[in-house]
This record gives sequence, structure tokens and C-alpha cells, in this order.
Amino acid sequence: MSRILIIEDEEAIADLERDYLELSGFEVVVEGDGARGLSRALSEPFDMYILDIMLPGKDGFEICKEIRAVKNSPILMVSARKEDIDKVRGLGLGADDYITKPFSPSEMVARVKAHLKRYERLIGQSPMQEKPVRNEVLEARDLRLDLESHRVWRGGEEIELTQKEFELLAFLLEHPNQVFSKEELFQRIWKMDAMGGAGTVAVHINRIREKIELSATKPQYVQTVWGMGYRFKL
Repeated sequence: MSRILIIEDEEAIADLERDYLELSGFEVVVEGDGARGLSRALSEPFDMYILDIMLPGKDGFEICKEIRAVKNSPILMVSARKEDIDKVRGLGLGADDYITKPFSPSEMVARVKAHLKRYERLIGQSPMQEKPVRNEVLEARDLRLDLESHRVWRGGEEIELTQKEFELLAFLLEHPNQVFSKEELFQRIWKMDAMGGAGTVAVHINRIREKIELSATKPQYVQTVWGMGYRFKL
């Protein structure tokens, strides 16, 4: 049973999220204070985190940053603030997804299931997995991705990527020199409708470039094809 930590100070919303998730078979822990929530997030095992942004004690952005520094489990940020800058900031700090209030509880559960399924598949620990995880390594020039261990090296130096960064880079590397639009990449990697996903993809591409490229402004691997999208250049 997957264990989820909700850090949300609005009791009615936290109860709604917990009820729907528990009905879907998840074990749920709720914290209403940011500082206490972060302490539990770092000291206890959880499979996913759902973070509000405006919290007493410590805000969701800081919590996201500190969790992501030590854990790769999916992070879903929830906020009543609909400004794109908040979404971009959250994704830039390592969140995997962002949903605005008010939201459909069934949509929230669907997103949680989708992220957990992809993460379990990525690390090879899904209890429903019928096929062994591929022991496959992708290589391009001095870049090397191990699909089984979720590890990346450039020139022998290991690079830390988040779950979504790894999935996105691996997909592009598996389809070298092919151009994919932002909307198509969002649908393929996030498995959701492309509406509003272009900005999410752009943020992740920029983070990948900062980590794997010698110059993020002159990328040699993940290149922009203006007016069309992105490609991995061999």
C-alpha cells in the first residue's frame, strides 16, 4: 500500500483529499503545519507528497525544495493561486505536478495514481509488474543513461535528475533526431491532456539543460527546433 503525506492547513480540503485517497486504497498522513510536515517528510518513508503552498511554519515551495534535495518520490503541489509564476516556480524546485483549487477530487486521485504508477515502473518496484525492468543503457557521445537504476552520467560524472527530468530525457534519447512538440511531450510523459502543459515541459527542458549541457544557452544534446519543439541531437 502506497503511503502519502498531505501537508495542508485547510482542514476541510485535507479531509477531502484524505477521504478520496483512502477510498482508493492509499495510506494517508495529514499535517497542517509546514515545519512539522517537512520534519515528517524527511524522517519517515512516504511514496508521494501533496503540498499546499501557503502554509504556517514553512511554505510549500521551501518544503518541496528540501524534500527534492534528498528524495525522488513524486511531489504534487496544490494552491488556490493560479499565477503561472507559482506553477513555474514549483516545477522549477522539483515538483512533478501542480493543481489549482478548486479541483475535482477524482482528478487529484487520478494524478496521484498516474505519478505513482510511473515512479514504481521507473524504479522497478511495482507489485503489479509482470515484466522485468529493462537492464538497458542509452548512450550518446559522453552521456549515459541507465534505465534500470535511473542514473545518468556525463563524461563519467554522475548527474542527479528528478523522475520527470529522467523520463523526459530518456524519451528524447530513445527517439534521437526526432522533433516533438511541447504538447506531445507533455501527453507522452505526463499522460495527461496537453492543455497548459507547454510551460511544464519548457521548465523541465531548461532544468535538464542546466544539468547535462556544457552551456545551457548553447545546448548540444537537447535542442530547440523553433516553431516545432525539441529533439535530442546525436
